[in-house]
Amino acid sequence: MARYRAVVAYDGTNYAGFQKQGRRPTIQLVLEDTLARLCGQPIALSGAGRTDAGVHASGQVIAFDADWPHGDDALLKALNHYLPPEIAVQALRQQPGFHPRYQAHSRTYRYDVAVTAQRLPLLWRTTWQIMPPVDVAALQAAAALLVGEHDFATFGTPPRGDNTVRVVFASGWQAQPAAGGPLLSYRIQATAFLQHMVRRIVAMLVAVGRGRLPLTDFEVAFRQADLRQALPPAPPQGLFLESVQYED
Repeated sequence: MARYRAVVAYDGTNYAGFQKQGRRPTIQLVLEDTLARLCGQPIALSGAGRTDAGVHASGQVIAFDADWPHGDDALLKALNHYLPPEIAVQALRQQPGFHPRYQAHSRTYRYDVAVTAQRLPLLWRTTWQIMPPVDVAALQAAAALLVGEHDFATFGTPPRGDNTVRVVFASGWQAQPAAGGPLLSYRIQATAFLQHMVRRIVAMLVAVGRGRLPLTDFEVAFRQADLRQALPPAPPQGLFLESVQYED
């Protein structure tokens, strides 16, 4: 048996999330079934992040143990041959003792928002589409407040235990021209995330940018560390697990 480390990209639109949930269609289930088919043995894998239903990834990191005699490149090619079109392994190599979650230093998520007066059908699977106008300077000012070590209980609940303190290394927006209006991308890098944390943050940041939530009210709600202060989460389709950072 060898321990493998791999980077996986996927479109999560038609899946109930990353983590296995019985026989419901999830990214983990498809990967494990494909690996079992190739290796002729049951495979249990672990991932760096548990993305929700409808959420995508360009840099999910996984690990699994398998007995595969044909080399790393052959395993990568075989996996991508049998995986469905919306899931693909981007890189794969052996790394003894590797664990994608416990050894992660931080994770980076991206959320894409299309500001458009008309619906953009080609982007509906990967963006939250909202009507203009949006004040990008207000978005940036609100996002900057999140950098540092804070209690983020306003934005989510911990997947285990009761610790809601996280360290955010970066939080900011980028704008680029797109058909019908700007495409806004929010990136946040943190040690770890609470459940639905990024989507709740984006919902409240966008409310600030649209003038529906004053910046001072956003900061008060954030500092209260109370989930009752949150707005409903932004839709899942705009969210991507972009990358996972490790010491190596």
